[in-house]
Parts: sequence; structure tokens; C-alpha cells
Amino acid sequence: MPALAVIAALAAAAIFAVDAFVDFDIAIAVLYVAVVLMSLSFCGRRGVLVVAAGCLGLTTLAFLLQHSPDPPADSLGRFLVSLSAITITTFLAMRIGSTTDRLRSQARLLDLTHDAIFVRTMHDTITYWNRGAEKLYGWSADEAIGANARHLTRASLPAPYATIEAQLLDAGFWEGEVVHHRRDGSTVTLASRWALQHDERGQPASILESNTDIEERRQAQEKLAHAQTELAHVARMSTLGELTASIAHEVNQPLAAIVTSGDASLRWLDSTPPDMEGVRRGVTRMIRDAKRASDVVRRLRSLAKKDGLRKAPLDLNELVEDAVLLIQREVRHHQVLLGLDLAPDVPIVRGDRVQLQQVVINLLMNAIQAMAEVIDRPRKLIVQSRRQDGGGLIVTFRDSGPGIDPEYEAQLFNAFFTTKPDGMGMGLSICRSIIEAHGGRIWASRNDEGGATFQFTLPLEQEKAL
Repeated sequence: MPALAVIAALAAAAIFAVDAFVDFDIAIAVLYVAVVLMSLSFCGRRGVLVVAAGCLGLTTLAFLLQHSPDPPADSLGRFLVSLSAITITTFLAMRIGSTTDRLRSQARLLDLTHDAIFVRTMHDTITYWNRGAEKLYGWSADEAIGANARHLTRASLPAPYATIEAQLLDAGFWEGEVVHHRRDGSTVTLASRWALQHDERGQPASILESNTDIEERRQAQEKLAHAQTELAHVARMSTLGELTASIAHEVNQPLAAIVTSGDASLRWLDSTPPDMEGVRRGVTRMIRDAKRASDVVRRLRSLAKKDGLRKAPLDLNELVEDAVLLIQREVRHHQVLLGLDLAPDVPIVRGDRVQLQQVVINLLMNAIQAMAEVIDRPRKLIVQSRRQDGGGLIVTFRDSGPGIDPEYEAQLFNAFFTTKPDGMGMGLSICRSIIEAHGGRIWASRNDEGGATFQFTLPLEQEKAL
């Protein structure tokens, strides 16, 4: 700041002239403290020391010019007071300079980050705006400082501002996703973190806001979710392929019954007199069997759908029973004793019916196939549903197969890991993704008496609403 340096030099010259050539009964040289303080604005710490030394020298020279060789006691006292004042001011100036340098260094560090960081008062007036904010929003620091933060960024918040402010004042911080507008009108999704700063009295003074652009991350997550949906659909179609014979049996059985009932009804109509009661019974059975076939087709169509996650209230017991109907032929073919122990008081959960049915069918098929080589004991598979004491719903699949090899236990739910010669290694990985997307978890364990147990949990519908 050349202008301020000139002013400081002129002030020092004026003070020296008055102190050296005008006889006042006051310590004129004390005014040099103003020169020392002004030097903070245009000098470094070493420069401040040079200015202070110059002021001390001018004070001493003025004293010698006016009072040498025999200075009076009061003039000597004023001289010493002036020297002391300049020395103390220099010490304080050095402390202020050190603090300022440290703050500037910290500010430069904030400029190095790619995050947009700014400070605003409790009335939303911006007082600091780093380079990351300049790049993200398009406004320079000179343009942003002094502006209203919410008006400048046109922020869209996940909750009313009063609610967020109350949490900020209570906890001292807040985190969440926000949408801000740039200078060119475009929007950007941000992970925002607010930290409350207090003054020396402990009162809220300002808010440090740090915003990270997560637009690319959000798009990547959407692509990942889409890829997982596609993969889950492929796995469902693969499962349906494995169940072709079972599905054909489930459809053919009611169709064959319909034909039989139709033939019988025709015979009853041809009899003399026509047996109308028999015809009624035959038509009733035909309607019942047609509904059975329609239900099978409906379940197949739902499993074959390629949709994203669609959560709705559903009865998990009913879902399990539907899944069991689709694998009945596999159960009979592998001579498995399948038992359902479904708690009647199991409450409603919220989830995607198709995806959760995929999990249930996958776990059922895994258990049935795992017991294929068992010949020394009955092949048993028990499916249980229970409400957990701590809240939530737990579904258990317990089989009497060979169990889980301890060497592979930690890898069971990893993608592309399989112990089947012709397996893709995606079934259990997809199951985990689906369950975790529903807010639950899935795990496996070995049974003490042999076999394996797979379990998953889901939150209850009323818990999700809280």
C-alpha cells in the first residue's frame, strides 16, 4: 500500500518536527505508535521492527536536539514514557502481525481445497468466499462478500430453513444434500456441511459452510443402481430358466384339470336327463383351476418384470407362500421336506415385491441344491418368519445340507464367488444388494447339527414411517 506508507512517513516527519522544535509539556513522541500500527498494513514483521527502530531513533534525536546537554527531569520522564509506549506498541504489533499471518496462511489453505467454502453471518451476509466457491458458483469474492447467501445461491434445502437452523443451534453443526444455483442459472447438487461459530461471549456469530459437488457421484450412483437392476433381472430370468420344468408342471396341472372337468361336464350334459348339478360342479372346478393357472402366470410375469425399486406395503408371509408354489416341483424332485413356520402375527413390511420374492426364491433354491448330495439323513428345509424383539422382521432358511465351508464363509456374498461348477456367483451378492436397499441385512451361519442357516431382516412399515 504505497499511499499508506507515504502517509506514515509524513506523519513521522511531522511528529519529529513538533517534538524536536516545539516545547510542549506533553510526550509528543507517543504519537509514533500510530506510525508503528500503520506499518502493519504495508510491512512484514521485519519491516515493522525497522519502522519501530526508526521511531525510537527519531524520539531520541528530538530529545537530544531540544534538551541537550542538561535535560530537565520532567522532559526526561516524557522521553522515557514515549520510548516505553513505542516499545510496547511494537511488541503488540508483532503479536498482531503473527496472528494475521497465521490467519492468512489458513485462508490460503482454504483456497487450495476444491470444496466451496464460505462464511456467513447469522443474517446470511457473506463475509468470506474462497476460490473453490468462485469456481463452483461463478461469482468472485468481491461480488459475493456482502451479499445474502440464500439469495445468491437460491438454495433448495431438504427441510425448512427454520428446522435446519434449530438443529444447527442445538448441535453446532448440520449436514445434508442441497441444490444451489450457479451464476449462469444452472443447478448443482452438493453435500453441504454447516458449522456454527461463536463469539467471545459464546453467542452464535457466524456459519462456516462447506459444499462438495456430488453431481457426478449422484449420476454414478444412479448408473450403478441401473446396472444392479439389470443384473437382478438377468438373475431372475436365469432362475426362471432353472425352474422351467417346475413352472410347466404348475401351469399344466390346472390346465389338465380344466380339460378333465370340461369332459365330465359334457358327459353330464349328454346324459338323459342332463345332470345339471354335475355340470355346475364341473364348471366351478374349471373356474377354480383357471384361477390357479392365472395365479401362476401372474407370479411369473411379476418375476420377469424389469423395473427399478418400487416399495409398497406387503405381507411377507404371503410372498414366501407364493415363492414356494413356484418351486414345488424342485422340492418333490429333490425329495426335500419343506416346512413353513410363518408367524401369524407378522406385521406388514415395506418393500419391492418382485425383488424380495427373488431373494426368497434364490435362498430356497440354494438350500434345495445344497442338499442334493445328502443321502445319510432326511433333506429338511424350514422357513420361518418372526418379529424381532428389538423391532423389525427376520426370515430364516434352515437346511440339513453339508453346511458352509469355514474357508468360504466370509466370501459367500461377494460378487462372482460361487462353489457351483456352473454358477455365476451373483445370486447371493444380488440378494445382499436387495436386502440392504430395503434397509435390512442378510447373513449366513453354520448349524451345530449340520447344514446352514441363511437369515435376513427387514424394517417394519411403521418403523419406516417414524
